[in-house]
Amino acid sequence: MLAVQAMPVFGADRTIVVLGDSLSSGYGLESGISWVEILANELDAQAYGYEVVNASIAGDTSAGGLARLPRLLEAQQPAIVVIELGGNDGLRGLSVQSLRDNLARMIELVQENGAVPVLAGIMIPPNYGPAYTGAFAGIYPELAERYGIPLVEFLLEGVALRPELMQGDSIHPNAAGQPIIFDNVWQILAELL
Repeated sequence: MLAVQAMPVFGADRTIVVLGDSLSSGYGLESGISWVEILANELDAQAYGYEVVNASIAGDTSAGGLARLPRLLEAQQPAIVVIELGGNDGLRGLSVQSLRDNLARMIELVQENGAVPVLAGIMIPPNYGPAYTGAFAGIYPELAERYGIPLVEFLLEGVALRPELMQGDSIHPNAAGQPIIFDNVWQILAELL
């Protein structure tokens, strides 16, 4: 695990924005059980005083997230932004360099806005070969180290490749997988609160 100095978040605005794709939007799930909703409930239960804004869109790419981010930052003025994007870039075989550039610019925009970015790493199936898959997976730790930001090494750790935790498409986690994803994120996020 990448050692990142904890950066407690203080200030008037207590909003966490999750900028993601179908893995965070609750795709294929009933309302109230996605990992993002579990996060919001946990923050309420423990009286952290943070509001969670789920700005995730199924099918979104890193380019789409980058295009949406400036308006989100202006509207929400978040303290923390969880960036969970790239899976659709990988599934479409899009350029690894473009993904790297888009994620880097998102991190910079979040930091320029005075918020803390948290990067959520994604891995993809080996369909495009080991060179592409390896380069893709390497982007997340590389960027976390370059910018000194918190990293969820693999969002679907403990969930991916476990059929009982996945929907029928073998891409999206089911309801039973959501608490595990929440735990993966919470291990990193709790240190910032």
